[in-house]
Amino acid sequence: MELYNTLAGKLEKFVPQNSHQATLYTCGPTVYDFSHIGNLRTYLFEDILKRTLKLAGFSVKHVMNITDVDDKTIEKSQADKIELSKITKQYEATFVADIKKLNIILPDKFTRATEYIGQMVNLIAALEKKGLAYKTPDGSIYFSISKFKDYGKLSKLDKKGIKSGARVNQDEYQKENPADFALWKAWDEADGDIYWLTSLGKGRPGWHIECSAMSQAELGETIDIHAGAVDLIFPHHENEIAQSEGASGKKFVRFWLHGEHLLVNGKRMAKSENNFYTLLDIVKKGFDPLDFRYLCLSAHYRDKLNFTWESLTGAKNARTRAIKILSSRPRPDRGSINSEYISKFKSALENDLNTPETLAVFWNLLRDEKIPAGDKKATALKMDEIFALDLDKVSTSEIPAGVQKLVDERKVARKEKNFELSDKLRGQIEELGCTVEDTDSGSKVYSK
Repeated sequence: MELYNTLAGKLEKFVPQNSHQATLYTCGPTVYDFSHIGNLRTYLFEDILKRTLKLAGFSVKHVMNITDVDDKTIEKSQADKIELSKITKQYEATFVADIKKLNIILPDKFTRATEYIGQMVNLIAALEKKGLAYKTPDGSIYFSISKFKDYGKLSKLDKKGIKSGARVNQDEYQKENPADFALWKAWDEADGDIYWLTSLGKGRPGWHIECSAMSQAELGETIDIHAGAVDLIFPHHENEIAQSEGASGKKFVRFWLHGEHLLVNGKRMAKSENNFYTLLDIVKKGFDPLDFRYLCLSAHYRDKLNFTWESLTGAKNARTRAIKILSSRPRPDRGSINSEYISKFKSALENDLNTPETLAVFWNLLRDEKIPAGDKKATALKMDEIFALDLDKVSTSEIPAGVQKLVDERKVARKEKNFELSDKLRGQIEELGCTVEDTDSGSKVYSK
């Protein structure tokens, strides 16, 4: 299995430190607003990564952070005059609901920055002790990038342009402005009642230190894979490396993976451009969230993806067509998986998550008249363990009138353990041209 390692700038064979388990840390949302579809594209690529690692035989220990204190969340709390935790919990709940709708497997653990202040304080103290951090007269603490010789190795930053002693207090800054960054921000009036009293003084952590502390606490000093969007390479991920390796003296991350931007009509998404879309916007237009998932699969994660309503319609039509083809086939237990097609499918995935190629293999399978119908369906649904497009579910438009009502009634009957009624309803469903299969994840409907 080969993955493109941003740090190395090339494809490298992936082997985890532990031969059976891969550790994965992904940058989650800053919960001050709704996640837009560009954010969601990143989380989808990370989901494909995790599913591919599992297909390759590894177990995966996955941690995703929730940034629930930083400049943006505080500004939102102050502007709306609502308690910070209420704001962040509201947007976190919406985020989790969105990724569930996209069939993204939840991480083993969400880590919230506000729950790791003690670990951040200890990490900052270790950096101070090593001479990599210094305190300013106002009580803030900064990382001295000139003291860390490898600073810039991830972003390939030319350190000649760095102005010695320059500092930035805000959490985010541009690539042309490399400077010492805040690890701990001394309290000021703009923070209101958002602060912690610690051995470092009264204040709060900077954004960058949060991920270093949380990943180290949950996954150890060296992790296998750290993934996120390309706009995090600098300064966020560069600063994570400096903090983590500066404190531990060990390699922080073995493989860095970054997903490219999603454009809208060829432009970067921005509210000022009136092209800022959330998952809810897609649903309101009559699309299934999984139509967007299909669209993301159609482009390689390291390539820009141009979102248009026309391209999303094309993805919807392709997914609907696949479901229609497969719903007319026998149930999966009546066929065998075709090893040749699965081998091609796995080869594409293990070549840096080449999802466009996997879709090509999938459609070649559906068009292959030499493959028995049952084998075709069983193989396609095996592929859908990665795609996660719910290709085994008959769309509402394909279910004959009255069937869904009976399915819902049968679900209630099974929950109440009224198996006599459940069997009776099954018979009525079959009389209307469908079959029901009961699985661990619920009942699934197939047209006969």
